Amino acid sequence: MAKVYPSGPRSTAQVRLSDGRIFEGPVGTKLEEFLRAAFPDAPIPFIAGITDGKLLELSTPVERDLEVRPVFITDSEGIRIYTRSLVLLLAAAVEELFPGTRIVVDHSVPFGGYYCWVVDREPFTLAELSLLESKMREFVEADVPIEKTVLPAADAARALAAQGKRTKAELILSNSHESQIPLYRLGKVQDYFFGPMAPSAGYLRFFALSPYHRGFILRFPRRERPTELSPVEDYTALWQVFEEYGRWLELLGLQDVRSINRAIGDGRIREIILVSEALHQEKIVRIAEEIAELPLERRRIVLIAGPSASGKTTFTKRLCVQLISQGLRPYPISLDDYFFPREEMERRGIDDFDDVKAVDLELFQRHMGDLLQGKEVQLPRFNFVTGKRERGPQLRLGRDGILLVEGIHCLNPVVLPGELGENAFKIYVSALTQLNLDELNRIPTTDTRLIRRIVRDAAFRGYNAEDTLRMWGNVRRGEKRFIFPYQGRADVMFNSALAYEWAVLRPRAEPLLLEVRDPRHRIEAERLLGLLRWVTPYSGQEVPQVSILREFIGGSILRDYFPSPFERALRR
Repeated sequence: MAKVYPSGPRSTAQVRLSDGRIFEGPVGTKLEEFLRAAFPDAPIPFIAGITDGKLLELSTPVERDLEVRPVFITDSEGIRIYTRSLVLLLAAAVEELFPGTRIVVDHSVPFGGYYCWVVDREPFTLAELSLLESKMREFVEADVPIEKTVLPAADAARALAAQGKRTKAELILSNSHESQIPLYRLGKVQDYFFGPMAPSAGYLRFFALSPYHRGFILRFPRRERPTELSPVEDYTALWQVFEEYGRWLELLGLQDVRSINRAIGDGRIREIILVSEALHQEKIVRIAEEIAELPLERRRIVLIAGPSASGKTTFTKRLCVQLISQGLRPYPISLDDYFFPREEMERRGIDDFDDVKAVDLELFQRHMGDLLQGKEVQLPRFNFVTGKRERGPQLRLGRDGILLVEGIHCLNPVVLPGELGENAFKIYVSALTQLNLDELNRIPTTDTRLIRRIVRDAAFRGYNAEDTLRMWGNVRRGEKRFIFPYQGRADVMFNSALAYEWAVLRPRAEPLLLEVRDPRHRIEAERLLGLLRWVTPYSGQEVPQVSILREFIGGSILRDYFPSPFERALRR
C-alpha cells in the first residue's frame, strides 16, 4: 500500500499544458508567467488560457494545479481579446492627445479592422492620425499595464457615470446580469469592455491607423495571418450599406443597445418593429423596380448570394412577390437543391456542404441553359433528412419569366460561368448589424447570424445549440473561401439586419445556449449569453409574418410559398 502521511499546504502550483508539458511556480503566480516560460520565443503571441471550459485572462493568479490550453491570436477567442484590447489602446491614445474627444467603433471591414469616426468634431487629419498611432506605439513599447479593478455593479456604474459614460452606466444598472463588474484602465481611460482583455499594451504590436471616408480604420491582423496587416482596400459598396443602416437607426431614434432597451420599456418597440420592416420593404421594392427596368437579357437570371443565416430565402420570396407586382413572372430556385447526394459526396471525398464542390454544377448549368432556351426541366429537391436528391416540380420559363437563384455560392463565377453569369443580375444579402453595445463595443455581424442559426436549427432542423456551434467553424471557413471574396461582384447589396431582432431572439436563444455542456463549445455559448443578456428580452408577437426574422423564429407565411398562381403561365 502507498504510504499516506499528514502534510501542509503546497507553496507551488503546476500548470499542465495541452501538449503535455508541466510548469511549476509559486502559488499566486500569474498565468502570464507560466505561458512565458512555456513559449519564450513564440512567433505567434499567446493572449489567454482555457481551463475547465473557462477562458482565463493572463493576469489570473494560479492558485492550484491546472490543465491549461494556451490561447493564441490565431484562435477565435484570442483575436477577440486582441481587438477588444486594441480599442482600449486607441481610446487611451485619443484621450492623451485630444482630451474629451469621443470616438465610435462602427463596423468591421473586410480586410481586417474597424471603421471608426469622431463625435462632434471634424475627422482626424492625416497628421492627427499619425500622432495617434505614434502615441499608441509609445504605450506598446513601454508595455503599459492594462489594470483591472472588479467592483460591485452599482459602484462600477457610478465610476463610469462620473467619467461622463452615462450610457454605459445606465446599461449596467438596468441590465447587468453580474453582481461584479471588471473595469479596465490604460493611461487616463477607465472603461468596461464586454469580455476578457490583454494584461498590458505590450501584447498589441500589430496595428495601424488609415483614413477612410469621413473617419478612419483601426487596422489589425486577421487571425489566419496574425502578424501581418492586409493592405487597405476600397469597400465603398459595403460601406454605403452600413451608412444606409446608420440612417435607418437615426430615423428610429436608436444609437445603441440601451436605446432599444428603453424603447421596450417605454412601449415604443411596436413602432420600431413596424418602421424597421417598412424600411426593409422599401429597399426590396426598389430592387424589384431596378430589375424590372433592366433589358430582357439582364433580368432572365437573378443570382442571390450571402452567408449562412443571412435571410436569403425569405428575401428571395419577398423579391418574388414584388416582381409579380411589376408584371413579371419570377420563379425561385435554391442552389441547395443541386447538392450531390450524400453518398456521392462521400465517394468524392467531400464532407462539407459549405464547399462549392458539394454542388452538382454540371446539372445546374445544364438546367439553366435549357430553361433559357424554353425547354421544360425537371427540377431537383434536396432532402436534408435523407441526404438524397428527389424529384421536384417541372418548369418551363415563359417570355416574362425570371429565375431567382439563391444560395451561398451564387456569386462565385464557377457556378454560372460565361455569358449567362456575366448577364445575370447579382444581389448580395447579409445581416450587417450596426446597433452596438456602446461607442467602443461592437456586436459582431457574425454573432447576429450565429444566434439566428442557433434558433432556426433548433426550431426546424433538429439540431441543438451544441450541434450548431460544432458546425459553425466549417461554416465560417467556407464563407471566407467561397462567399466573402465574391461579394464585390454584386450589383446591389441588401442588409437583412433588423434593429430589434436581438431582443426577440434572446428569449429563444438563451435556453438553447444554457443547455451547452461540451467544454469545447461552452466558452462560445457563455460569450453569446453574455452579449444577449445586455438586451431586454421581447416576445416579438408583432413581427410581421413576412419578416426575414420569421425565417428563424417561425411563423413565416413565406416558408412554403411558391408562385403557384403563375405556374401555368410559366410552363406555357
